[in-house]
Parts: sequence; C-alpha cells; structure tokens
Amino acid sequence: MLFRARLGTFLTFALAGLLTGVWVARMPALAAKFGTSESEIGIVVLIWGLGAIVAMQGLRAVIARAGSRSVLRVALPLTAASYVFVALAPTYWALLMAVALFGMTFGITDIAMNAQGTVVEQAHRRPIMSGMHAGWCVGAMSGGLFGVATAAAGLGFTATVLVAAIVALPVALALGHTYLADPPAAVAADGRRRTRMPGAVYLIGVLAFIAFMAEGSIADWSGLLLHDELGATQAVAALGYPIFEFAMLIGRLTGDRLRTQLGTRRLLIASGIGTALGMTVVVLAPSAPFALAGFFLTGLVVCTVVPTTISLAGTAAPGQSAAAVAQVGAMGYGGLLLGPVVVGFLADATSLRLGVGIVVVLALLIAFGARFVPLGPGDVAVAGGTTGHAADALDAVGETAAARVGSDREPVAA
Repeated sequence: MLFRARLGTFLTFALAGLLTGVWVARMPALAAKFGTSESEIGIVVLIWGLGAIVAMQGLRAVIARAGSRSVLRVALPLTAASYVFVALAPTYWALLMAVALFGMTFGITDIAMNAQGTVVEQAHRRPIMSGMHAGWCVGAMSGGLFGVATAAAGLGFTATVLVAAIVALPVALALGHTYLADPPAAVAADGRRRTRMPGAVYLIGVLAFIAFMAEGSIADWSGLLLHDELGATQAVAALGYPIFEFAMLIGRLTGDRLRTQLGTRRLLIASGIGTALGMTVVVLAPSAPFALAGFFLTGLVVCTVVPTTISLAGTAAPGQSAAAVAQVGAMGYGGLLLGPVVVGFLADATSLRLGVGIVVVLALLIAFGARFVPLGPGDVAVAGGTTGHAADALDAVGETAAARVGSDREPVAA
C-alpha cells in the first residue's frame, strides 16, 4: 500500500511536469502561432498564474476539508482535459481564456499533489519530498524532449499539445486509485477545527515565493533566450528546459540525502549561492552551448529549494498539512506568476539577458532568507541523526516548541 502510494504520487508529479514541459519547450512555437511579442507571452504566463492562484486561495478550505486524495482524483484529469482547450485555441484572446482554465485546474492539482506528498512522507517517517519532486523533473524533461522531437519534425504548437493531452487523460484517471487518505484535521481543546495558520507557514511561504519566482523565470524564458539572443534554432532552443530539468532530476534524487547530511538551512544557503553562480554563466554566455551549461548547473543546485519548503510546510501546522501546503503553494505561485512577467517587461525595456539576470538576485535572496527559515519536527530527526548538526536539531526543537505554544494561543473557527 505504502509503496503503491509513493509510486502513484511520484507518477502524479511526473504527469504534471510533462504537461508543463511540453508547453514550455514549445513556447517559441506558441509565439510564432499567434505572432506575439515577448511581453504578450508574459501576459499568457500571467493569466495562467492568476488562474492558479485564484483557484488555490478560493478552494484552500475545500482542499483542507476534503483532503488531498479526493481533490487530486478530480483535479488531475480536469487538468489534462483543459490542456485540450490550450491546444485548440484559435485566437490570442481564446488562448488567454483557455490558459486561465488550465491554470486553475493545474493550481489545484499542484496543491493537492504536494499535500499528498507530505502525507506519504509522514507515513515513511523520513524526508522523501525531494524524491517526489524528482518525478516532476522526469515528466518535465520528457515533455521537453517531446517538444524537441515535435519541433524537429515540424509539428506546430497545436498538434504537440493536443497529443500530450490525449495521452495524459487516461493516465490521470488511473492514478486516482493509488493515493493515501489524509490524517484527521487538527482540533482545539473544545473540539472545533483550527483554521488559523501558524506564523511559520507564512515565513516558509515567503521563501517559496522567491524560489518559485526564480524557477518560473528560467522555465518560461530559457527557450526564447537561446532562440532570440543567442541565435539557436527552435530545436536547440527547446533543449534549454529539458537540460535544466535533467539537472534538477539528478539533484533531487540525492536531495533528501543531502538534507540529512547538511541540515535544512545549510542546504538552502548552498542552493541559493550555487543558483546565483549558474545563472551568471547563463547571462554572460557568448553562445548557446555555454548557456545550456549554465542552465544545467543552475538546475543541479536550485532543485532542492521548492521541495524543502513544501516539506517544511507539511510539518509546520500539525493536523493541517493540506491547508499549510495550500497556503505555501499559493504564495509560491505568486512568485511563479510575477517572475516571468518581470522578465518579460525587463526584456522589452532592455534585453532578455538582463531580464533573465533577475534570477541571480533572487538566488542570493534565497541564500539570505534560508538563515531565518523555521524548522519543523522532521528536522529534529534529520539534524539529530547526523554528527555536526546538533545546532540544527536544537533550533528545530526550540522552534517546534514555540510553534506549539503559539498554536495553542490562536483563535479557532466559530
């Protein structure tokens, strides 16, 4: 049962990553289909992100009550179905409406699958979230390579996305039988459910906001940077995102072990500094091969930030994991929404190189902010089980106790 749940959640991340990878890799083809500028592509990404955030915030309470399993069984197939409308949109305005729908269904799926990931992680009693997010990398890389193949074969955006949607729908339906039930919601002493999130959840959400902003900027603009700034063909430009995701896959397969050895804060600080160095290589690249190498280095080190914040969110509010993950996910998607838009407008005002260069600044903010990230109960076991990380363990114990005291003082729903 536990192995099936872990595999099913891994494959859910993979399917969501595949849908994202296909549309990101064929972004130049999307621009060519509608004859759009860089800022207009930024608006497409903005609408997608807005749809995700609206759905996340509007349905957060529903997800918390129904549980990740029930929500995911509905949201994942709907995401695949909405992808069809993105493929078949006949005009730019129709595309915006289709992308809004796709963003809403995808946002709910993203929250639910991360919440399900925390359920499986807690059942395993050890860090496995980075490994779950490795499934995303497998899917995104596969979707990106599928985009490369279709670009090389001369297929347009419509045919590529439509085929991906048709393949994804039956898989999404089949995965619904693998998920675990969520633990009972937290209740106060008088038996009423708690609805207020601890302050730690919002602190984690700020770090997730920055991390998602960095990843989104890379994902949505890597192809256009390679194509427009460095003169790569559409097929070569489409390689940027799968190479980035391949490096993230390598890093995430070892991320849980690194977190155990280094401790949460040290891992996040190292990830931020490494990301800044990798993106500096991309921004200063004289040709496409150098930029591809920079994307690989960036993916190798940035990969642990998002799964670590989601894992921390799952333990920051005991008994409210789904709601906490939903809150952090919504804040993260705010960054995913803002990053590509900022890059697009900076690119129009200056150059795409300088626009993408904002990721360097974001990465340094991650390294700085990691010093203040609150540790959850799981970090006590992680840090305490490794010599040299007693300080991390003591921090986690103290912060967990403080969070419990603060939680006891929070008001509950009437």
